[in-house]
Amino acid sequence: MSTFDSQLPPANQSVYHLLQVREAAGRPIQVGVVGAGATGRAIALQLGTPVPGIRLAGIANRTPAHAERALREGAIADWATVDTAAQADAAIARGRTVLTDDPAVLTRSGAIDIVVEVTGSVDFGAGVVLDAFAHRKPVVMVNAELDSLIGPILKARADEAGVVLTHTDGDEPGVAMTLVRYCQSVGLRPVAAGNIKGMVDYYRNPDTQAAFAKTHDQDVRKVTSFADSTKLSMETTVLANATGFSVAKRGMCGPACQYVRELARLLPPEPMLRGGIVDYSVGASPHTGGFVVVHEENPLKRTQLAYYKLGDGPFYVFYTPYHLPHIQLPSTIARAVLHADPTVAPLAGPSCEVVTVAKRDLRAGERLDGIGGFTSYGLIDSHAAAREMNALPIALSEGCVLRHAVRKDDAISFNDVEMPAPRLSDELWLEQMRRWPMDGASGLGPTQDLRRVAAAR
Repeated sequence: MSTFDSQLPPANQSVYHLLQVREAAGRPIQVGVVGAGATGRAIALQLGTPVPGIRLAGIANRTPAHAERALREGAIADWATVDTAAQADAAIARGRTVLTDDPAVLTRSGAIDIVVEVTGSVDFGAGVVLDAFAHRKPVVMVNAELDSLIGPILKARADEAGVVLTHTDGDEPGVAMTLVRYCQSVGLRPVAAGNIKGMVDYYRNPDTQAAFAKTHDQDVRKVTSFADSTKLSMETTVLANATGFSVAKRGMCGPACQYVRELARLLPPEPMLRGGIVDYSVGASPHTGGFVVVHEENPLKRTQLAYYKLGDGPFYVFYTPYHLPHIQLPSTIARAVLHADPTVAPLAGPSCEVVTVAKRDLRAGERLDGIGGFTSYGLIDSHAAAREMNALPIALSEGCVLRHAVRKDDAISFNDVEMPAPRLSDELWLEQMRRWPMDGASGLGPTQDLRRVAAAR
């Protein structure tokens, strides 16, 4: 480097500027999307605009007609059906978007820069993510079902492969985590974070949600999980694992209030100060988005915060009044590719889990129907408490058969069920437990837990 060069200002490394450079150079980030449900279609619509410096290069879905619909709605007319990565490479090089029923075509294509996994499935999604890692592709998981169960071990696998794994901005964990990181960057101390919810009803089921799902053209089980606390618990687990926060109690506190800033006095101070918590509000304006609670003891700083209308403290609420997964996703894509910066990813091992709870009185011999079904709902709990009772994660519950009756609202443990045939998700969850074993846990503890679960296979 010459003396003259060393005196030049550094190049602009902002995400927006770098995307503009890529757009001008004809080198957009080429995105492969796996999944064409409601969220996948919304993503295709947004990327089909197109976003400067980013292109939807390919979409994979097990039912090709759904992927075709996503491309039509995204106004992408020039697309090609492909069966191999080589065919995809050739089509993308000609500026065409590719469609396939095999996600491996995208994860193995040299033309794809990043994979967005948006299936909402656990086993299938895990396979997609691992294959992307094997081919050195960064991954955005728009999949709280998968991330809340085995995000930590997938993050470890991503690190081993030298790629980024991240959840997305726009989904509530990413909205809240982006706000957490901002607060930290200006010297504030976050002690709580979470979701702004309109309602929670543990006992909603596919029958009660059928009309809503039809009206909004969404999967009825997915919509059920939105209402019965399962998706809320999965999203806050993703956030807990990214911040190291825990919960004040199983299921969180979830205070009802008129305005989200009331959480400053409604959330329990002791667990917030002890290490931080994730939680949620019910019915609070602005009715959607994410929040962060910070703590400040300095009297002079508290005077300044009061002057700027944030209250008297010592707890203060910051919030983002929207969450728009399809619109905010490009930011996560760009940060991952351009700066290797995950929006939200596990710090290490699990901090929290989502445990399975009976939605009604269940009989011996009943088969659990998993996320968004009739038999159970999911509640977030601390990892330590979940392992102490040998809790069955709801993302592993589908297909489990009850050994005996379980009462409504009782948590279900591995001891209560016969497991189905071995699945990839079971093995990855076991790997996660082995990598981060619990020390000094009472009850069954992780060692016996793993032996019992392994024996069932």
